[in-house]
Amino acid sequence: MVDEDVARHRLVQKKAELEDASKIASEGRDPVALDQQSVGRLSRMDAMQQQAMNKATEAKRKRDLLRIEAAENRLRDGEYGVCEDCGEIIPDGRLAIDPMAERCVTCA
Repeated sequence: MVDEDVARHRLVQKKAELEDASKIASEGRDPVALDQQSVGRLSRMDAMQQQAMNKATEAKRKRDLLRIEAAENRLRDGEYGVCEDCGEIIPDGRLAIDPMAERCVTCA
C-alpha cells in the first residue's frame, strides 16, 4: 500500500519545483520586441522560437499542476497509487519518478 505521508511530500515537492521553474522562466515568455535596429531579423526569429518553446514548457507545467491536484484528490479519496485502467497497484518506484502517475507501466 502507499505511504500517504511520502506521497503527500512528493506531490508538495513536485508542485514547488514546477512553481519555482515557472517564476524563473516568466521573462522568457514576454513578447519579443520589434526593434530591427538592435536585433536583426534572424535574431528576432530565434527569440520568437525561444518564446514559443517557453510558452509550450509553461503549458506543460500547468498541465502537471492539474495532474498534481488530481493526485491529491486521489490521495484524499484513498485511490492514490491504484491504476485507473486495470485497478492494480502502481509500484512505488514509478510513483517516486512520477508522483502524479495515474496508470501502471503496462497500462501507460
